[in-house]
Amino acid sequence: MSIISEFKEFAIKGNAVDLAVGVIIGGAFGKIVDSLVKDIVMPALGRLLGGSHFNHLYINLGDQVYETLEAAEKAGAPIIKYGAFINTVVDFLIIAFAIFATIKVMNRLKRTEAAPPAEPATRECPYCLSAIPLKATRCPCCTSQVQ
Repeated sequence: MSIISEFKEFAIKGNAVDLAVGVIIGGAFGKIVDSLVKDIVMPALGRLLGGSHFNHLYINLGDQVYETLEAAEKAGAPIIKYGAFINTVVDFLIIAFAIFATIKVMNRLKRTEAAPPAEPATRECPYCLSAIPLKATRCPCCTSQVQ
């Protein structure tokens, strides 16, 4: 089998196409959640906590004092950007909750009520206890008359 035919077989399989669609939708969903966190959730949370923007929060590990994060970054100062870390954690929590809710809905849709048990097709012979068809009038094993 040639490489081209193997690739065609792989690419045409449903799993590869489903994976590609999932990656594309996941990337778009990630951008939406990122915007939600950076543009809506974090500014509102910053306002509630005293008006600071979380992206601007940092710890300067150097000796020199900088007024802004941008100034510290431009100077190449050693800094810990814990505000960006908080944004990333909130991103993760929102994505994790959205995936949890989606899977929960999908599992609920997959559940079907259990089918009622099928009527038995056989019954027991009262004499030899072998299985015989429901409509049988004589046991095929012991030849006894059954009702």
